[in-house]
Amino acid sequence: MSEHDEPMDAAPGDQDAGPGAFARGLRNYLIGMTLAAGLTVAAFWVASGTNLVYAPGVPMALAALAVAQMGVHLVFFLHITTGPDNTNNVLALAFGVLVVGIVIGGSMWIMYHLNANMGSMAGMMSLQTQR
Repeated sequence: MSEHDEPMDAAPGDQDAGPGAFARGLRNYLIGMTLAAGLTVAAFWVASGTNLVYAPGVPMALAALAVAQMGVHLVFFLHITTGPDNTNNVLALAFGVLVVGIVIGGSMWIMYHLNANMGSMAGMMSLQTQR
């Protein structure tokens, strides 16, 4: 392996300061930009009503494209990798996902129980007119 080759265990988001690092970094950013733009175009194409995707499956296709785009952004732009020096970044990301999940799940739980325990609007209006 020459000094200009990348190590075999390097992820796209890994940064180094060796010779040719700028060119490799630029190449990785361009690959990430191309993938992100391609996934965005694919999402717009799926949402525009193509016959390639079964109509009830469009939300799942859009969700899969969104998850893929998040992965591209995490690896190519935020440089989140599985390397030992990125443990804190991965833990911070996991904690953020946990907090967002708790907030969304808790909000949905609260709204469900409010809806189940709340009286109907027609019943509330009849109480007002009985006075």
